[in-house]
Amino acid sequence: MLKEKWFKGLTAIIMVFIIIYLGTKISFIFTPLVIIFQSLFPPIVLSGILYYLLRPAVNLLSKKMPRTLAIIIVFLGIAGVMTGAVFVIGPELQKQFNLLIDNIPAYSSNIQQWFHSTTQSDWFLRFQENDYFSIEKITDYIEQNAKGMLQDAGTRIAGAVGFIANTVMLLVLVPFVLFFMLKDGKQAPTFLLKILPKKHHDEAENILKDMDEALSAYIQGQLIVSFCVGVTAYIGYLIIGLEYSLVLGVVAMVTNVIPFVGPWIGAFPAVIVGLLDSPLRAVLVILVIVIVQQIDGNITSPLVMGKKLNIHPLTIIFVLLIAGKFGGLLGLIFAVPAYALIKVIVSHMYRYVKLE
Repeated sequence: MLKEKWFKGLTAIIMVFIIIYLGTKISFIFTPLVIIFQSLFPPIVLSGILYYLLRPAVNLLSKKMPRTLAIIIVFLGIAGVMTGAVFVIGPELQKQFNLLIDNIPAYSSNIQQWFHSTTQSDWFLRFQENDYFSIEKITDYIEQNAKGMLQDAGTRIAGAVGFIANTVMLLVLVPFVLFFMLKDGKQAPTFLLKILPKKHHDEAENILKDMDEALSAYIQGQLIVSFCVGVTAYIGYLIIGLEYSLVLGVVAMVTNVIPFVGPWIGAFPAVIVGLLDSPLRAVLVILVIVIVQQIDGNITSPLVMGKKLNIHPLTIIFVLLIAGKFGGLLGLIFAVPAYALIKVIVSHMYRYVKLE
């Protein structure tokens, strides 16, 4: 029995759980490692995303010139594009954003009027009489928690200052990390292969290659699709005359990075802005969103993403539900690529075990 595969596998699983349990008992050792990981994770992840975006251009230029010079040229090109975007799009984006901020009091007043008229309706009063819903309860709850919210204000301000400092550090570190990734990224698989025995090199090389292709396909495809969604949404909002069309188009582009859930998150602000204008405008906004999603689902995503990840949509939904529960927004963003990598590793290991 001791030589059976199932017994060895069960023993390995038990050992892993024992190691994890012992690790929880010596947290003072792992706490510094967790802090180091939390500090290095954001710049490495952001640099990795930019690495997969810029690597094709660097590889193309490096065929004609030294790789370092190719990286510098790509960096200068990106800086030029960003500068041009700031001068071309920046003023209009800032104008619409400032106008939105200025109109928030008016929107708030409209919402309050709508809420007041709703609370005076017969059906609402019927619910209130039956104690299904009570304004007094909401008011009491707010008053009870107001003191705690004020006490937390200082902590939130300190957190905001820390966030700004971390963002500045991130913007400074990312270009350096990205430069060395683009310059020496090809050497990483070789370094990893040296750790493994030679008999596993071929299988490990195949795993690393498939992982690289999966990440590259997802990151490049998802960002291109998100950009197309943002542009088409902006054009649609312009056609129907929706206010803050550029800001809402940018929101749609950014939130579309989250699979399935993101498009609905990005559509919500546009529907609210349209509804505050008129019910007809809200209907037109919904129509634009449906058209944009149809273009994305039937044209843009199939052309850009293809079927490289080979993940069933239902599987993606389940993965997002679990990741959102455990990791929140970051979990939703990184769930699909993480699942794609795990799938590559598990499929290769399963095939390798069967061959053995």
